[in-house]
Amino acid sequence: MKKRILYIFIGLFFLTLTSFNVHKFYVSIYQINHAPEKKMLQITSRIFMDDMNDVLFQNYKQKTHIGEKDESPEDVLLMRKYILDHFSVKVNGQQKNINYLSSEVEGNVIICYYNIKEVSKIKTFEIQNTVLLDLNSDQQNIIQIKINGKKQSLLLTTDNVNGVLKQ
Repeated sequence: MKKRILYIFIGLFFLTLTSFNVHKFYVSIYQINHAPEKKMLQITSRIFMDDMNDVLFQNYKQKTHIGEKDESPEDVLLMRKYILDHFSVKVNGQQKNINYLSSEVEGNVIICYYNIKEVSKIKTFEIQNTVLLDLNSDQQNIIQIKINGKKQSLLLTTDNVNGVLKQ
């Protein structure tokens, strides 16, 4: 009887181990807040450091150390170039310049700060985000937007790289 229970237990244990796959999530998060008193959009992005370093190597054939102790000013410039080439915003039909301000590390995530100036009233808001989509087809870029006190979210993927909000 004990052998039978032991075999059943071992069989269930083996079945449990083989039925679960380890799956990495490919997600980045962008928070956009309209500050009408400052006539500004404030933007924060959260991107996994390893994904950023991988995509920079893939695109520029240059090993970078974003978020690591060996990070160089050239690494940051390359990251800035990549993000600004793959992330764009239109307000009321007009393309806006995104200003990269700074970045910091939290765990294994690089947090970048940007702003867009001279944005007083928003009627339409368009965003295009292809950051990391060239690295992994499962990448999801979650956009959380707060305009006029109203919170909205967009999910941008390889199948849908653009989002439009009307106020």
